[in-house]
Amino acid sequence: MFSFFNRNKKSKDLAKSRLKLVLTQDRLNCSTEMLEMMKNDILKVIAQYVDFDESEMDIQIAQSFSERDGKPVLTANIPVKALRKVAR
Repeated sequence: MFSFFNRNKKSKDLAKSRLKLVLTQDRLNCSTEMLEMMKNDILKVIAQYVDFDESEMDIQIAQSFSERDGKPVLTANIPVKALRKVAR
């Protein structure tokens, strides 16, 4: 029974996060396709150096909290499992 309520909270948080992303993208004139392309390119580069958990990662564009500029920032939270050995 409690898992039902817990699921709604996660659903609410996910919806809130998506709404923030849509609003920020709209202000920046950045399409969902463009954001997905950037995300894929970033992940391709990072995957060369580390193993990471794709289900736990979060990449988004948001408004800066700086009062001076208020410029958008790209943030990436990517949990790293292990470093890869890179041949040079």
